Amino acid sequence: MTLTQPVYLWLIILIVCLVAEAATTQLITIWFAAGCIGALLAVTLGFGTTVQFAVFLIASFAMLLVLRPLLRGALRTRQDKTNADRILDQTAIVIETIDNQHGTGQIRLMGQIWTARNIEKDVMIPEGETVVVRDISGVKAMVERCQTNGGGKL
Repeated sequence: MTLTQPVYLWLIILIVCLVAEAATTQLITIWFAAGCIGALLAVTLGFGTTVQFAVFLIASFAMLLVLRPLLRGALRTRQDKTNADRILDQTAIVIETIDNQHGTGQIRLMGQIWTARNIEKDVMIPEGETVVVRDISGVKAMVERCQTNGGGKL
């Protein structure tokens, strides 16, 4: 078998697709590389340019539509919680009265001290009360009074 012009064309397209996939890792051009392999197979079996191109298109789009969604789910990485995410919905003890109007308030939570503000704007929370962290705003824990007295990771 002698190498003909279509073989070089499909090899060049294959290499370009593989390089593009390596650069982007978006699972798009890899399927066109697979289509190139199908077209190269068609060349070796002696099919003409029209059949080669049809094999390329059918193989590429079939793999793109069928396998990409399956692999995207399998390759999706999970996100680790950050330190701030870990304190959401945790209970804490107020160690400095939380007063939004004066911009004061601190809580002790999991052995750390956090600046805190009350979700209810005009309500002070005195020192010693138990609160629940509901949100993070910048570097401040946004809290509300705990419905029960005590408990939680302090």
